[in-house]
Amino acid sequence: MKNENIIKAYEIAKETYFEIGIDTEKAIAKLNETEISLHCWQGDDVGGFEHIVDGMTGGIMATGNYFGRARTPQELKADLEKAMSLLPGKQKVNLHAIYLDNKGQKVERNEIEPKHFDTWVEWAIQNKIGLDFNPSYFSHPLSEDGFTLSSNDKAKRDFWIEHGKRSRKIGEYFGKKTGKTCVTNIWIPDGYKDAPIDRMAPRERLKDSLDQILAEKIDKKFNKDAVESKLFGIGSESYVTGSHEFYMGYACKNNDVLLALDAGHFHPTEVISTKISALLLFVDELLLHISRPVRWDSDHVVMFDDELNAIMREIVRNNVFDRVNIALDYFDASINRILAWVVGTRNAQKALLSALLEPVEKLKEIEISTDYSARLALSEELKTYPFNAVFDYYCLTQGVPIRDGWISDIKVYEKDILSKR
Repeated sequence: MKNENIIKAYEIAKETYFEIGIDTEKAIAKLNETEISLHCWQGDDVGGFEHIVDGMTGGIMATGNYFGRARTPQELKADLEKAMSLLPGKQKVNLHAIYLDNKGQKVERNEIEPKHFDTWVEWAIQNKIGLDFNPSYFSHPLSEDGFTLSSNDKAKRDFWIEHGKRSRKIGEYFGKKTGKTCVTNIWIPDGYKDAPIDRMAPRERLKDSLDQILAEKIDKKFNKDAVESKLFGIGSESYVTGSHEFYMGYACKNNDVLLALDAGHFHPTEVISTKISALLLFVDELLLHISRPVRWDSDHVVMFDDELNAIMREIVRNNVFDRVNIALDYFDASINRILAWVVGTRNAQKALLSALLEPVEKLKEIEISTDYSARLALSEELKTYPFNAVFDYYCLTQGVPIRDGWISDIKVYEKDILSKR
């Protein structure tokens, strides 16, 4: 599409939105300053660079065998750079502990240090992005029985507690070095395949483990701690120690801890968009893992669907940008992995822009007046307003491909780089 046509379409859209009291330039500016954290594990199917176990454990899996998976930190960084070159706006990169750059040396997880991620920090500074972090409580010999922080084996539990402590220090290091706050998120796979007799004891152990991990106070300017629940996993279908209720209670009691909401970690009829406003009355901040469940927590690539739009509308309607951290979380090994990053991120940005172009105050006034007929009618009409013309213009001003123009770039990269791995 010619640039002049993009500009013409934008000018018409700008006038259209102005008629309902929306300044498209302000919406674009807000979108442009909102960071979205890209999950490194999409680039290599959650394999990491430890190579201490064959395959994944912990109730997670990436299915498919599309060629070109990143095999080294260097390849993963190159793939992330390619993805970010096709994205407008600001991004961060979200690392798991298993993505350390250990230069061929074995480093146990209870021994990891900031120095094992120095090359990631150098890369982040060079690319002017921040880093987020996650301790890795899966795919390890000491997690094979399905328990880590809630294990009844004290030696195992102490091992994983130390891993958590060291992960927080790495998060702090990221924040200090990059100048951008790191969010360090704790998720564990602990649970039973069948119904347990004692549901409380593992949760008592988990609470004690978290208390120990989080005992040291770290300046939130550098590192923020989050805890993430899950409904079930493979091997923990009947009971998960770290349930939503457990972590919600923990975050409410420890208000300096963020509560993570993963879009795929709830019952099929539950959505996280309905939880945001309720939880922000009791916790200071949330971490959102934007994903797309299909039948179960299968972490599919994010689509521009109703729930994605509802999540972004909740952020905008309540103006909680400073209290919500947005990250992606999915892993699809059946398609081009870089394409998966770009599709999901651009969809998240489109949904956020669509929400920013909504006349929130006008809709609230209509609602307060109890004119629910008008509320429904206007809400539906807004769905077909020309936000796509605004997004095209935004991409143009950011110097990234417009509409599907980026797909050919990935196909060239696939032919020249990925096919040779």
